[in-house]
Amino acid sequence: MARYTGPKHRLARKEGVNLLDKTSQSLLRRINIPPGVHGKKRKRRLSEYGLQLREKQKAKTVYGLLEKQFKGLVQAVRKQKGDTKELILSTLETRLDNLVYRLGFAKTRYMARQLVSHGHVTVNSKRVSIPSYKVKVDDVISLSIKMQGNPQVVELLKEENEPLPFLEKKGIVGKLTRMPKTSDLLVPFDMQLIIEYYSR
Repeated sequence: MARYTGPKHRLARKEGVNLLDKTSQSLLRRINIPPGVHGKKRKRRLSEYGLQLREKQKAKTVYGLLEKQFKGLVQAVRKQKGDTKELILSTLETRLDNLVYRLGFAKTRYMARQLVSHGHVTVNSKRVSIPSYKVKVDDVISLSIKMQGNPQVVELLKEENEPLPFLEKKGIVGKLTRMPKTSDLLVPFDMQLIIEYYSR
């Protein structure tokens, strides 16, 4: 199945939740109006399976993953010892493309994925071009010299946003200081329902 490249607002309105990297006044005004010519009324109450499916779709949209990728990630994590919800979230958050976005080197996760795929990101001074690359604690992430002069990246780096608790950032260099926890993040989906979906 191909990765969705259509209007992102449509996906957010379909779920009734902002799933985008950034928001806008236009989306906020229409978030509770389903997509479609007539803004159809919300469908009847979902079944248990329907609720689980919706939460899974939300998570896939947020992180930009295909079904095969997401299912494989969840199944692999369920074999590990520990809190499955925490492990799934930390696995999603420590993807290289996600951390490039979280560090503010890219405006969206899509842009972050492009930067990684095109070889503009390094981990511990070595170029890595795999968006799903799993970053380890104390790994140092940086941008290539070419991208450091990119006007869009330069503007992003001017924004002095406080990094998340599990990250350190100084200029074009970022570091994963510890594994992310659910308490570090506010995500628009229910991880327990996702686990239940893949437990069927």
